[in-house]
This record gives sequence, C-alpha cells and structure tokens, in this order.
Amino acid sequence: MRDNLLKLAVKSRMLLNAIKEEHGQDLVEYAAVISLVVLGITAGMTTLANGINNAMASVSTKINTTIG
Repeated sequence: MRDNLLKLAVKSRMLLNAIKEEHGQDLVEYAAVISLVVLGITAGMTTLANGINNAMASVSTKINTTIG
C-alpha cells in the first residue's frame, strides 16, 4: 500500500512539473506566429495576383483595340 502511495506521489509530482514547465510553449507560440504570417502572405498573394491579372487583361484589351 505504501509503495502505491509513493508511486502516486511521484507521478503527481512529475505531472505538476510538466504542467509548470514552459519550454514547449515557446515552440507553440512560434508556430502560431508563423502560421499567421503565412496566412497573411497567402491573402496578400491572392490580392496581388488578382491585381496583376486585371492589369494584364486591361493591357491586352488596349493592344487588341489599337491593332484590331
């Protein structure tokens, strides 16, 4: 019985230490920041691609009306 209580106390102490430890939180925070940056870049690239597509279509239309 005493061994079981000792094992339980050791395991609970290990669990409390793991909860208090903050080393893994840094990695999670960096991953969250990187994912937000990637999301912003993706949204920006979509907007940029649409702008380039519209500009090329406008140039193409002007060339066709000038030549045609």
